[in-house]
Amino acid sequence: MRDKDMAKKGIMVCGHGSRDKDAEREFGRVAEGLKKRFPDIPVEYGFLEFSAPNIHMGLNSLLDQGVEEIYAVPGMLFAATHAKNDIPSVLTTFGEKNEGLKVSYGSELGLHDAMIEAFQARIYESLGLDPENPPESLYDTMLVVVGRGTSDTHANAEAAKLTRIVNENMGFGWADIVYSGVTYPSVGVGLEKLLKLGFKRVVVAPYFLFTGRLIKRIYGYVDHVAEQYPDVEFIKAQYLNDHEKVIDAFEIRVREIMDLTPGEKPTGDETLMESFQRRLAAGEVDVHHHHAEFNPEAEGEHSHDHYHSHEHSHSHGDHSHSHKRSHSHEHSHSHGHSHSHGHDEHSHGHSHGGHSHGEHGHHHHGVYRHIGHPLGPRTMIGENICCCFMGQFPQEILDEEAERVALNCPDKALAHRR
Repeated sequence: MRDKDMAKKGIMVCGHGSRDKDAEREFGRVAEGLKKRFPDIPVEYGFLEFSAPNIHMGLNSLLDQGVEEIYAVPGMLFAATHAKNDIPSVLTTFGEKNEGLKVSYGSELGLHDAMIEAFQARIYESLGLDPENPPESLYDTMLVVVGRGTSDTHANAEAAKLTRIVNENMGFGWADIVYSGVTYPSVGVGLEKLLKLGFKRVVVAPYFLFTGRLIKRIYGYVDHVAEQYPDVEFIKAQYLNDHEKVIDAFEIRVREIMDLTPGEKPTGDETLMESFQRRLAAGEVDVHHHHAEFNPEAEGEHSHDHYHSHEHSHSHGDHSHSHKRSHSHEHSHSHGHSHSHGHDEHSHGHSHGGHSHGEHGHHHHGVYRHIGHPLGPRTMIGENICCCFMGQFPQEILDEEAERVALNCPDKALAHRR
């Protein structure tokens, strides 16, 4: 192994992956944009799931090009489970298998000024305004930011912080956040509540890097709500995509780890990799059961279904019984998920530690303690979607929402009662 200055360097951009091929192409364009910033260094990218190339493929490509020092960055807006656990796990496993290879792992994109500027530019563009010559204020307009929503409280809080920063920078009459994921309020019911403030112009801005099923679902919610409020102007901002400021942020995150002297940290805080390694040593994560990456060779071998197995045990005085209920939800992706959890009449603990993605590993989602919030994911039950967190719902929530699902009558459901 040569010294640090002589070792051949390479850059690895680690994405989540999507069932949507348009999202894959958009991620590829971001990688191409980054290559222009580093013309003399190999740049590869890969995904955790759904998409090829997977991260191992990208890393192997760098090795094939003679790279001895890899600078890996998460293509993630916030540090939730994927950036904190799944990607470091893949990188750690790869490093262990390739002696002499040095792998450095950078920070999520976060609330860097470049990301905030990119988001604001998308919002201005949706309003037909020049981001370089913006108005003093937008007091007659309400901004609704749509965050991804995760089981990670701090990631959700970062999206809320972003909303406040953008609101003050741009001067909206009101701004708030809704989420498309596991937390609350969900997009549809959140929008309905915010419309009670009376604004006649509403910008809905998804803080997402790329398109995909969630983006299309978000825009679908907006269209649905707009039909019910014909006197309100709804404006759908574009997601971030390959905005030049987004490429700036990726470049900054790479240079933060590239320019470090040995032992130096990009910030004074614990890095994502240090956090992962500390928790790994403490037995809090298992590197050998990390997120199973997408296997393109297995594409077509699976049934493209989500399969949920719920086991429930009930005790009623002098008798008890148990039953299993299976739900098969047709889906357009390449592998099955299995969920199993148990309930009894006193406790609703969940053994659902995550999804089983085939035989190669486990994709862990944190259990969200407010899964039953009346404005949260339960508002999406029965909408022919299968969310990664469906296995977290206690049976009583499924039972409470069953009437709405059966009758297709939202006002009947607990989650929709005003």
